[in-house]
Amino acid sequence: MGKVGIIGVGQSAFVRGYPGSIRELAFEGFKEGMQDAQITTKDIDASVICSAPEYDKQRSPAGVFAEYFGLTPQPTFYVETLCSSSSMGVRLAYSLIKAGLHDVIAVVGFQKMSEISSAESQERMGRGADIQWESPFGTMMPAYYAMYARAHMAKYGTTSDDLALIRVKAATYGQINEKAVYRKAVTFEMFSDPESPMSNPVASPLRVGDCCANADGSSCVIVANEEKAKALCKKPVWILGLGAASTAVNMAGRDMFTGLTVGEQAGEQAYKMAGVTAKDIDVAEVHDCFTIAEMMAYENLGFAKPGEGKELIKGKETYKEGSIPVNVDGGLLSKGHPIGATGGSQVRTIVLQLRGEAGEMQVKDPEIGLVHNIGGVGLYGNVTILGR
Repeated sequence: MGKVGIIGVGQSAFVRGYPGSIRELAFEGFKEGMQDAQITTKDIDASVICSAPEYDKQRSPAGVFAEYFGLTPQPTFYVETLCSSSSMGVRLAYSLIKAGLHDVIAVVGFQKMSEISSAESQERMGRGADIQWESPFGTMMPAYYAMYARAHMAKYGTTSDDLALIRVKAATYGQINEKAVYRKAVTFEMFSDPESPMSNPVASPLRVGDCCANADGSSCVIVANEEKAKALCKKPVWILGLGAASTAVNMAGRDMFTGLTVGEQAGEQAYKMAGVTAKDIDVAEVHDCFTIAEMMAYENLGFAKPGEGKELIKGKETYKEGSIPVNVDGGLLSKGHPIGATGGSQVRTIVLQLRGEAGEMQVKDPEIGLVHNIGGVGLYGNVTILGR
């Protein structure tokens, strides 16, 4: 069926309290994506709406959004894999186009997390774990990732200072990303300053500075078959490889010392499909909901050997000028994490990088980019490899 390309990307600003409705929020990302692609709703023959449910009162948002966007009577689909929902949406769009069922699909991710309180939000996140055997005991996302951090420290000698360096990098680029929710400088010294909120404990060894913030936001990725992509777009970015995996929902069913295996397995699939290796990746977006998550991603994706991820950040190899730039848009740690919109935002960053349109965040002449998007505490993993 030929290649599948991305012809437009969009994203709302990620904010802490969006004043409008969820359909208005989702439209912001959709509108920018359509303007970027320079097409109209008549060119779209299907839509995929992506979010994690339970954060807003609207059931089945796909139909509501399709009507609001002017995409009826075209079919619409709803995709949910927690934090990796919109990456999975891109995978679905790719599959539908490859099957010949559709030519151009809009993938829209959204989340308005401010509709409920922070405590309620944490409870919803906890229910992303097993509601029979784990979440009733009060486990929350920071505590889960803190266990992974403890395991990494015990096995490889990683320190809290190593993790702090990841947040310092995130803030370096978050300050220049107009879409990010957190645009302030973060220094290494803040993590040892008892007067700085960054040093406050959340779930040992993770501190406030090690954690991303909830946010409201939306993203849009317009996916098309090869014929349409070439006809409608001057600079299509091609989907070269896709990988996806899942694992045991309960921590008791996992080896905590191997990192997030779904990221590793999805990465292997995507590399094989694209015919590339980790050494061929010029720029990457990885799922850094916590600093330890980025550290594990370095190793699970093959950018560093197990236990050596800390050497990448110490040597600033994951900065814009380094050997493997990672999250040079600030990542989730600076942009914020509106769950359903996150994967699409990551794809947008890599598309802009490959088109040479990333402004101050632009990496020098990248040809191949990677998106690593995790759902839940490593329950779902998606890796997408894109090329010019």
